[in-house]
Amino acid sequence: MTSPRLVAPEPSGASRLARTAWLAVALLWPVAMLNYLDRQMLASMKFSVMADVTDVATDANWGLMLGQFKWVYAFLSPLGGYVADRFGRRATIAGSLFAWSAVTILTGSATTFRELMWARTLMGVSEAFYIPAALALIADLHSERTRSRAVGVHQTAIYVGMMAGGFGGYVADAPALGWRFAFHAAGALGVLYALPLAIALGRVERAVAAPAGSASDGGGPQAARAARNGAEAIPPLRAVRELLGSLPFLLLVACFTLPALAGWIVRDWMPAILKQQFNIGQGVAGVSATLYLTIAMLVGVAIGGVLADRWSRITHRGRAFTSALGILLLVPALFGVGNAGTLAVAVAFLALFGLGWGLFDCNNMPILCQIARPGLRATGYGIMNLVSISCGGLADWAFGRMRDAGWPLNASFAAFAVMALLAVGLMLCVARLLPTPAGLSAESA
Repeated sequence: MTSPRLVAPEPSGASRLARTAWLAVALLWPVAMLNYLDRQMLASMKFSVMADVTDVATDANWGLMLGQFKWVYAFLSPLGGYVADRFGRRATIAGSLFAWSAVTILTGSATTFRELMWARTLMGVSEAFYIPAALALIADLHSERTRSRAVGVHQTAIYVGMMAGGFGGYVADAPALGWRFAFHAAGALGVLYALPLAIALGRVERAVAAPAGSASDGGGPQAARAARNGAEAIPPLRAVRELLGSLPFLLLVACFTLPALAGWIVRDWMPAILKQQFNIGQGVAGVSATLYLTIAMLVGVAIGGVLADRWSRITHRGRAFTSALGILLLVPALFGVGNAGTLAVAVAFLALFGLGWGLFDCNNMPILCQIARPGLRATGYGIMNLVSISCGGLADWAFGRMRDAGWPLNASFAAFAVMALLAVGLMLCVARLLPTPAGLSAESA
């Protein structure tokens, strides 16, 4: 009697969809890295750029240029989100990558302050379409069981891009390279990746076109098909009205904005602050301002993604609680950075900031998914970007004015710490107002 032959079972539709969902994250990872590399390089090359483009002249003008990117990016983010919701994620993502990479190349050729301002304006236009579309695609493909982890993995690319941008000071200082080479090289990488990305995401779309199974939590086949074809044909005004009529959404926008004010200052100004405060070189300052901060962010998203996904199985408020914990860590970190007497102490508090930021950052889109239906996710995130980043642009400009006027650093960072503390309370309000999922009683939630 022969023994039966063991045959490996065919993968189920659910397992195929899970693999495809993680493949999408892998494809988007280098895009997100370039997205922030192209932004962050300028901050770490400030002194080289200002020495070359002499009519920048003042910190106020430098802050205005940084703010210009944010204001344009913020203003167009809701449009970018709506385009992704209405017409599909793939073309929005690939088109945005190609456009901002071409602008990055142009930035490396700027010779006047006016040209730099135009380059940053076009950078804001082109990058505004990526993040809402990418996070919405990830949220569409991943269920509640893996959504925070998936967003967290994508966010690690942003942090790696920030960290790589922090090394830009060394490139700018190298006689054989210089700041222009860095922009030309980074832009060329993005231009070359845009077409293969569009083709690969097309294969992802076909893989999720008609899988077996369904999802009850706003992720899976139905949402994945929405990502391919564009979601419900919701008119723009109706989409905005529905989102702005939701109190949890409005509170989430505030929670997203208040900590981000400090986040933008840390990213955009910390290399210059460390250089001036501790009399170190531009390359050392750029790395000190970004390397340990970014490593801590990577740790934070790893912890925050796992913690939020597991906590959400106990209570639907688990993601909001995880986010509140992360924001709370920003408070002592900001006080510490503002009062640091040595470079080592400043770097230690920057690392604490990064840990808290990671816990917070990987849960914004997953919390939004608990508030907004799939056809409004990218639009909702675009509105969040509109408010947060436009306020961040004002913070950059105001911080530059304060630096020119000689305001004490500790007073500025103390104000940011108070804003972060307010955001903790607002996030707990969001947690309280989150709708109870179907099939879960209010008592058990």
